[in-house]
Amino acid sequence: MLREISITTHSRTELLNIDREVMRVVRESGIKEGICLVWVPHTTAAVTINENADPSVVRDILYETEKVIPFQDGYHHSEGNSAAHIKSSLFGPSLTLIVSEGNLVLGTWQSIYFCEFDGPRRRRLFIKLMEA
Repeated sequence: MLREISITTHSRTELLNIDREVMRVVRESGIKEGICLVWVPHTTAAVTINENADPSVVRDILYETEKVIPFQDGYHHSEGNSAAHIKSSLFGPSLTLIVSEGNLVLGTWQSIYFCEFDGPRRRRLFIKLMEA
């Protein structure tokens, strides 16, 4: 089963918690045991898993990645968004998650985040479920 989800971002960089969207697809699929692949078809966006309890963690991730990979740094790419391409490559376009008893297997403090590095934009996200 493959499902496409639309995501609207509101800032140049942001991490959006997408737990509800992904879990909705898992529940609607009826799959009890299997694998959930989350895929971003963009070269300036990504997905990651990180802490959901303290919003400072998300702010710190964005702050530190901006220090390491600033938007302006003498890049050669003519569109002016090389930093977004680099960040996307480092975070990655996909996640593989375990589905057990109809739920995603995540740690107590873990959430799934869509990573925007060149927004605001309207984005797509694909979720592929494979039954085991």
